Amino acid sequence: MIRIVLVDDQQLFRAGVRVALDAQTDLEVVGEASDGREALAVIAATEPDVVLLDMRMPVLDGVETVRALFGPTGPAKRPRVIVLTTFALDAAAATAIRAGASGFLLKDSTPAFLIAAVRAVHAGSSVLAPDELGQLFGLDVDTAPAPPAPAAFRSLTKRERVVFELAARGLSNTEIAAEEFVSESTVKTHISAVLAKLGLRDRVQIVVYAHDNRLLGQP
Repeated sequence: MIRIVLVDDQQLFRAGVRVALDAQTDLEVVGEASDGREALAVIAATEPDVVLLDMRMPVLDGVETVRALFGPTGPAKRPRVIVLTTFALDAAAATAIRAGASGFLLKDSTPAFLIAAVRAVHAGSSVLAPDELGQLFGLDVDTAPAPPAPAAFRSLTKRERVVFELAARGLSNTEIAAEEFVSESTVKTHISAVLAKLGLRDRVQIVVYAHDNRLLGQP
């Protein structure tokens, strides 16, 4: 069962989302909150797997809530976070993803898309395609000169750099394995090594790291 907390200052919106989620046999809404401060308390009490988090709320907004969740004083069990926004190219959503969120959804997404997103994020995937992430982060990155590759990236082996590139472009483990003629378990080992060496949490952060450091296509 995937345990979910809903955070939005509009009670009617929360009620509609809850109905859609609770109708699924593998999803359960275990808590709700109307602002970020209340959300942190609810999350600490319920320890959900996934949090659906509105970006614009009173008291404590979505960005500050994500920073609190993934900062040094955050909970020991950190949930996956999907931020909710009203328009696609939202700088606040980009900031939240950099801080630890696993992607964003538009608030007018269909119930089916929302349900699929919750399941995908719980499984460790992003809810945004890499080209969408690239467009989002390209707003403030592509106009700047490419920085030198970070020292941590230079520590990757040649094979790890190949896997990093393919993961950053959105290929799944199965697709990377087929591309490189190796087993999926080998790909998983390389992904784990990349995450550890770069200090990243998940594959979403690989995409963000690649775009922020202009690493796609690096030799």
